[in-house]
Amino acid sequence: MLQILLPPIIALIAGAVIAFIAGVQYRKRIAESEFGSAEEEAKRVVSEAIKNAESKKKEALVEAKDEIHKMRNDSERELKERRTEVTRLERRAQQKEESLEKRSDKLEKKEEELAAKLENADKTLQEAEVVKNHQFEMLEKISGFSAEQAKDHLLANLDNELEHDKALRITNIENRLREEADDKARNIISQAIQRIASDHVAEITVSVVPLPNDEMKGRIIGREGRNIRTLETLTGVDLIIDDTPEAITLSSHDPVKREVARIALEKLIQDGRIHPSRIEEMVDKAKKEVENKIKQDGERATMETGVHGLNSELVRLLGRMRYRTSYGQNVLDHAIEVANLSGVMAAEIGANVPLAKRAGLLHDIGKSLTHKIEGSHVQIGLDLVKKHKEHFEVIHAIESHHGDVEPKTTIACLVQAADAISAARPGARRENIENYIKRLEKLEEITNAFNGVEKSFAIQAGREIRVLLKPEVISDDLLVITARDICKKIEAELDYPGQIKVHCIRESRAIEYAK
Repeated sequence: MLQILLPPIIALIAGAVIAFIAGVQYRKRIAESEFGSAEEEAKRVVSEAIKNAESKKKEALVEAKDEIHKMRNDSERELKERRTEVTRLERRAQQKEESLEKRSDKLEKKEEELAAKLENADKTLQEAEVVKNHQFEMLEKISGFSAEQAKDHLLANLDNELEHDKALRITNIENRLREEADDKARNIISQAIQRIASDHVAEITVSVVPLPNDEMKGRIIGREGRNIRTLETLTGVDLIIDDTPEAITLSSHDPVKREVARIALEKLIQDGRIHPSRIEEMVDKAKKEVENKIKQDGERATMETGVHGLNSELVRLLGRMRYRTSYGQNVLDHAIEVANLSGVMAAEIGANVPLAKRAGLLHDIGKSLTHKIEGSHVQIGLDLVKKHKEHFEVIHAIESHHGDVEPKTTIACLVQAADAISAARPGARRENIENYIKRLEKLEEITNAFNGVEKSFAIQAGREIRVLLKPEVISDDLLVITARDICKKIEAELDYPGQIKVHCIRESRAIEYAK
């Protein structure tokens, strides 16, 4: 069986070997064929690349030549322009040089002329000096004075004559003005002051509320301080509870808030029920009560002065002035007094009385809002009256009553005078003892600093200063001038209410002995 199958197997193997060898040869021929075509393709690609490179090289060379040509043309054009500019500058410099040479020649000629003129002037001055010296020698021989002595003598005489004429002129003018104005002004002001009488309430920054007993302090404080905290929060006022028997102190710079707190606390003490909700209820009632009182005070002020037709907001602000003070003087009472004074003086000189009263009543209206609005009370008052379209003379009187602007109307001058009269009245305004003493010391210090002052004394609560002068230093002619200079320095360096009278005293003595 094996022998039967062996020949076919061998034949099959031989056929497979032959087929494999034939396949290898076929693949070899195909590979050689593909390699040859790839080699030809590579040669073709290289050839095309070389041709493209040559073409681009030629194009780049052409472009480079064009660029070089263009740059050469630009450079030549720029060089040409620069040469032209240099030529122009050289020509201009040459012209300037020629001009400078011409000027230099002219200056040299002028210098020579000036030198000649100076030489002539020096000769003339020398001749004049010789003549002057000769004349001075003759004058000295005739007068018996040297040149310096004569000059001092003439200047001293001139100073004395000028001081004498100046003092005489000032004295004559003052006497004439006094004769014309003093009597009439004194009568008007005295009548106005006599017809006005107002009580001024002194307001400070604290109010004292009496208690029925010291046990009430604990009830007002409350458990863990809740009652007193509630009251302080609602009113904005500090409650001071100390060892003062049967009293509580309320402290605040806002008198309206302080009044609300005082009324609420008094109501709570009378009611006896003190707890946060009751405190809130009483504070609301106190606020309404104070608002009603403010309105009533404003209406009362308009009735007392006879000023009608004011806007309701201005009337309410007038009422708030009841709770404001200036140097201890109640601002509302001051406004009423100024209004009445302005009206009386306006009637005396034939001016518009209702308008003068209106301006006087409203002149300090801005003080009711100075704690709420930034700015001076003058500016705040101006804005208020302009907002409510008051008369232009009222607006101007408010604007000028402190001298911020020059008063240009009769009403403005009357309000300014009435304001000064009300503030300067003895007792109208107060200040603490420390400031009072400092002001008196400063007043005497200013006066003693003047040359020729022997001693000065501040009297009449600082409203008058008496100055003793050295008679050998201050003459009668200089007496008036010295008093005026002292007044000017006091006005410039010292703040004071009202006015200060400067009284200068110069003593003259004649002493003889009988033998």
